[in-house]
Amino acid sequence: MILIQKILLSLILVFLLVSCSGDTNVGETEIMKWKDGKQGAISITLDDGSPNQFRKALPILNRLEFPATFFIVTGEIPGSENPPRFVGRPVEEIIEETKTIPTDKNNFFERASAIAHLGYKGTWESHLRAGSLYERGRTEEAHKVIDDGYASVRAGKFRPGRDVSREAGESAQHSWDDYRAFAAQDHEFGSHTISHPRLAVLDEKNIRYELEGSREEIRSQLGPEHAFSAEGPFGTIDERVMEYLLDIYPASRNRMPHPWLTEIHRGEDTPPGASDNEYVQWQRGPLTDVPMDRMKSWVDTLFAHDNIWLVLVFHGVDDLGWQPRTSHDLETYFGYVKEREDHLWIATFGDVSRYMRQRMNAEVSSSKEDEKIVVDLIQTLDRDVYRESASFDLELTLKTCVPGEWNTVTVVQGEVTQNVQSNSDESGRFVMYQATPNAEPVELTPAHTH
Repeated sequence: MILIQKILLSLILVFLLVSCSGDTNVGETEIMKWKDGKQGAISITLDDGSPNQFRKALPILNRLEFPATFFIVTGEIPGSENPPRFVGRPVEEIIEETKTIPTDKNNFFERASAIAHLGYKGTWESHLRAGSLYERGRTEEAHKVIDDGYASVRAGKFRPGRDVSREAGESAQHSWDDYRAFAAQDHEFGSHTISHPRLAVLDEKNIRYELEGSREEIRSQLGPEHAFSAEGPFGTIDERVMEYLLDIYPASRNRMPHPWLTEIHRGEDTPPGASDNEYVQWQRGPLTDVPMDRMKSWVDTLFAHDNIWLVLVFHGVDDLGWQPRTSHDLETYFGYVKEREDHLWIATFGDVSRYMRQRMNAEVSSSKEDEKIVVDLIQTLDRDVYRESASFDLELTLKTCVPGEWNTVTVVQGEVTQNVQSNSDESGRFVMYQATPNAEPVELTPAHTH
């Protein structure tokens, strides 16, 4: 069974809000929807590895202590072991066949995969145009683009050489040593494939090479924690591609098909407040001409609901990259987010994905023993479903009702001790704290007993 099917069969846990009114509720515990009980979550993502993302945007992010997720194209980075190439039979055979056999549904994916890697400059454009047409449902036109491309190759209209996509060239302007240094500054790196192709028109072998090869490159160079998230180029949501993507990566910005998650992609105008699902992933693209007031309104929308995860998708910065925003825009916008950080969780794409899945696959129970509350947090995440399950090790935020006289609470789990100030709201006194799933029970006591 493929991963997407397993996800749809996974356990769905409905969380009831805890009311801490009176001593009868002491010990009742809730797993908070967002880390630290925040109102919503924001992930800042940047595609293509454009150099100014690191020269200009990274210092701003670091100064504000905002972690970001960078989706990079790995094939042209110096030292990469999985370069852009065609996986299949000799391309000369394919070129010869195109003399007499027109492109159709039976050979389209192989030909569209190979045409970018025939050893001639200019054929990449045929691959891109065919992919764009195919994803818009214009299949016959896509077939013709491929036929015309091969006809031009046979007629000698292309000179020998090879194409490098703009995006792969941008990512290649930094070395793996550079990326290791950036990752050490608490940022996440994810896969944007090997060559930035139109995945929807690749055959199976080449889809897998693009996704698996990039993943292994990142794993080897940056560590397994960075082989968690991926973005298929051009925001594809082609169902055939999604089956492979979700089988290879635990998290994808293209699709995360959970029954408890509503996805609103960049090109969609659906209002996020229209969904009553437990979570809403709301992607927005701050393109060059999007007014700053509109971008700020995206942040403000999170305060009208409690279930929105705003995923910002940036590309170019200043004069480099696709649809660039200026450094001044980034200063202004990220500053606006910073002013609201007390109520919003700013985290990488991978961390928010992990937290939601862990919470939706967790159970909490508690008991009260004299002056002690004992809480058990069990995570039931299916290790067969998520091959990177070892990466699902984030702490979850718990809210436990405590007696009214417990002003400061000592929270102990194994060798970790936290002294936490309790708070009150209209429902009573409670304490919020971090706990590790599937570890020792958590013990809460009034601070004076230690």
